[in-house]
Amino acid sequence: MLNSGNVAPTNATQTKERLYTQLAGSLGRMSRAISQTADLCEQLQVDLHAMRIFAGLDAAKFMTIAGELNKETEGNEEEQVGASA
Repeated sequence: MLNSGNVAPTNATQTKERLYTQLAGSLGRMSRAISQTADLCEQLQVDLHAMRIFAGLDAAKFMTIAGELNKETEGNEEEQVGASA
């Protein structure tokens, strides 16, 4: 009689162990990829927030300059109307 502890591994057992090892490796790689994706998503949120702030500041600068140009244009039009009268 053979003792179960002394049984030589069969080809099916070796194949099963090899496949479990491959599965463990694949799950490890997938876990690292998911972790990296989560980190990239967090960085994307930070970048989008910075872009929102930058766009708001840029729009404020544009509106300020446009307001100044409008004042100058209105002043020039009033001078031209006063000179022609």
